[in-house]
Amino acid sequence: VNNLRQILVSQGSTAQIIAKIETKAAIEPETLKEIVKAADGVMVARGDMAVETSAEIVPIVEREIIRLCRKYGKLSIVATQMMASMVDSPEPTRAEVSDVATAAILGTDVVMLSDETANGNYPVETVKMMANTVRYTQSRWPMNDMPIEEGKTNRRRNAIAHAAVEVAERVDADFIIAETKSGATAARIAALRPELPIIAVTPSPRVAQQLALSYATRSYVRDDEEHAGVNVAKELLTMGKYSSNGRLVVVVVSGRQPGATGGTDTLCVRVIE
Repeated sequence: VNNLRQILVSQGSTAQIIAKIETKAAIEPETLKEIVKAADGVMVARGDMAVETSAEIVPIVEREIIRLCRKYGKLSIVATQMMASMVDSPEPTRAEVSDVATAAILGTDVVMLSDETANGNYPVETVKMMANTVRYTQSRWPMNDMPIEEGKTNRRRNAIAHAAVEVAERVDADFIIAETKSGATAARIAALRPELPIIAVTPSPRVAQQLALSYATRSYVRDDEEHAGVNVAKELLTMGKYSSNGRLVVVVVSGRQPGATGGTDTLCVRVIE
């Protein structure tokens, strides 16, 4: 992973690295931790993992990978056979529904379909069933009960992310706005699993695409200018989104230095009417 990172940096690429975990060597505790820390995200490749190791260990490894990804603020993807019976059936088994719900309860960012939508007879029904299962589970189960790792770097960003979530809950905000150039601020807030939407406002279409997989995050591409986040909130209010009473309460996380990566240093509460 580190070698690949060096190659990407040398070529000026901002592509993210998703590590696919499937071998016995990769799931050794110290190795797994270092992979999670080095990558931008991890895919739990349960099918290949069961072949390379043994089926009975897969649920525990899945849980540990999601835990580590949340701890270090990295993206987690759970994949393979999530609703495999829907390749040929219009309805999943109850065990498959429970499997998807469990992944959501553990706090994964992404649940992934493969054969069900690539070759299955009921791709639309499968997506609807998975989406409904995740939505219902997340509406009934607290997501923000797992602290993430507080390292020695980016302490300011970490502190502001924690503060944004706590303030948003205390003022009953409709959502959190993260003005971000690199995507790191929005991703850090998402790692805390707030129980409300995250609106990422970025000047980079590439960053907006990368954040599409982050927990509860929706991105908007706007010029890097002062009050970009508040302007997006006004647009959303005009469109009638996230509000039923003609006003929005939002927590805005931003930087005082437009264009500066890593410059997140400000938090404010705004009422948009």
